[in-house]
Amino acid sequence: MSSDTALAELRQTTRSDHDRIEQILRLDEPMSLERYAAVIAGFDAFLRVWEPRIHAALPERLQPWFRARRRGGFASADVEWLIDVAGIEPPDYAPAQAATLPLLDLSQVLGSLYVIEGSALGGRVIAPQLKRTLGLDQGRGASYFHGFGGETGVMWTNFRVLASLEIGESPRHTVRACQSARRTFAALIELFAPLDARPRPTAVAATAAHARIAPALMATWSAEDDDPDATRPAPLDDGHIELPVDDEPGEGDTIIDLPFDEPGDDTVHMPL
Repeated sequence: MSSDTALAELRQTTRSDHDRIEQILRLDEPMSLERYAAVIAGFDAFLRVWEPRIHAALPERLQPWFRARRRGGFASADVEWLIDVAGIEPPDYAPAQAATLPLLDLSQVLGSLYVIEGSALGGRVIAPQLKRTLGLDQGRGASYFHGFGGETGVMWTNFRVLASLEIGESPRHTVRACQSARRTFAALIELFAPLDARPRPTAVAATAAHARIAPALMATWSAEDDDPDATRPAPLDDGHIELPVDDEPGEGDTIIDLPFDEPGDDTVHMPL
C-alpha cells in the first residue's frame, strides 16, 4: 500500500454517502432564502458540537493547525445575519449524532475531518450562485460557503497531505478512517433529512446502494493483526446466487456446475 491509498479509499468508500447528502441539500439548484437559512442553520448546529470534539481529540501538535481552519464561526455569523438583517428565523436542530461520533484515535478524527474539509470545495461553486440568486455574499449571510476564498484549494491539498502522512500505509488506520467518514456523513444525512422532499429509499435499496470498504483492504487489515480475537469488521463475502432445482437437465440443455452448500456435495448440475 502507498500513502495515497487512504485518500483513494476514503473517496471510493464515501461516494454513495456524498451523493446522498448532495441529493438532500440540492445546493446546486435555485432555493428560497428560507430554505437556505434551514441549510446554514443545520451546518451551524452540527459544527457547534463537532468542532470542539475534533479539537479535543486531535494531538496537541495538530490543534493550532485545526484552529486556523475552523469554519463554524462563519456559519454562526450567517445565521445571525439572516435573523437580524433578513428577518428569517431558521429552524432549530439537535445534532445528536455529532455528539456521539467515535473519535478515539487520529485515524477516526481524520476520517471525520475528510467529510467537512471536502465540503469546503463545494463552496467555490455555491458561493457565486448564492450571490447571483439571493444577493448573499461574504459578511452578508454567505460567509460559510465563501470560506477561505482563494485559499480553499490550497487548504484542501494541505489536508490531503497531512491525512496521507498520518494515516500512512496501515490498512487498519485506513479502514478506521473510512468507517469514521461514513459515520460523519450518516450524521449529516440524519440531520438534514427533514429537507429531503423526495421519498426515502427502502431499507433494502439503501443498503444495496452503500459503497463498501474494499474486501482486499479488510483482508489485509486482518492479516496484519496478530491477535486472532481482536474485534474487527469481517471481510465481505463474495456474492452468490442460490437457484432452485425444479427439473432434471434435459437433452440439449447447457449444463453448468454450481457450488453446493451441503457437506459432502461438491456441485449440482443445473440447466440454463
